[in-house]
Amino acid sequence: MHSPVETAAIVAHGRVDVGPAVERVRAVAASGGVELVDDPERAQLVVAVGGDGTILRILARLLGTGIPVIGVNFGRVGFLASIEPEELETDLKRVFAGEYRVIEQPTLEAQLDGRTFVAVNDVVATSSTLGRMVELGWAVGGEDLGIVSCDGMICSTPSGSTAYNLSNGGPVLVRGLDAMAITFIAPHSLEARPLVVPRGVELTVRNATADVGAAVLVDGHRSGDLAPDASLSIGLGEQRSLLATLPETTFFVRYRETFTG
Repeated sequence: MHSPVETAAIVAHGRVDVGPAVERVRAVAASGGVELVDDPERAQLVVAVGGDGTILRILARLLGTGIPVIGVNFGRVGFLASIEPEELETDLKRVFAGEYRVIEQPTLEAQLDGRTFVAVNDVVATSSTLGRMVELGWAVGGEDLGIVSCDGMICSTPSGSTAYNLSNGGPVLVRGLDAMAITFIAPHSLEARPLVVPRGVELTVRNATADVGAAVLVDGHRSGDLAPDASLSIGLGEQRSLLATLPETTFFVRYRETFTG
């Protein structure tokens, strides 16, 4: 149990009509004496109304603030959400009363061209030419693991392991693990297997293709490029994303409901 919520903010999906749901959240807040503020960084708790993308965006924005985010599922998957639309009033009333828990999830730090990028979900190096494979050299903890011909590579956090990583056959990392998953995209090899790496062990990715560039995506946004022979390094970062959930909405409950039917 936490202290009752005194101030909250609402963040909604920008391209889906969730106006009625937002009004329902406002009504619950008003009935519970919770002040709604416009700036999420001034809130005690943020309510994200949308899907996983909406939740991830506000988690990334609030890194370092100590403010948790709870999701109301209005998305296609909504794995990170804790509240379903039909239970909005009942469950949100409990949350505003302090009946929630906060899960700290590790982030990734990527070093590229002298710049540092922080990812809540994943960092991807992928061919920048549609239909062309790239050859990616990779090393973990400074130990060379060779070159793999593929469409790209995904490095994901536990929260990102159920996104692009999962759809490419990568391992699901249970919440609470302080590790990252490394998964190749369509590898032209029978030996390129996903790998789970602990904190303190860095991944280095090198574009070993002579004539094809690679794009670097951080949480789905193109953040830079890997020219031939250029390198990217990725490791677990110091910042943590703070996901709020109902006490009974555990990782395995959501996993069963979302992925096993």
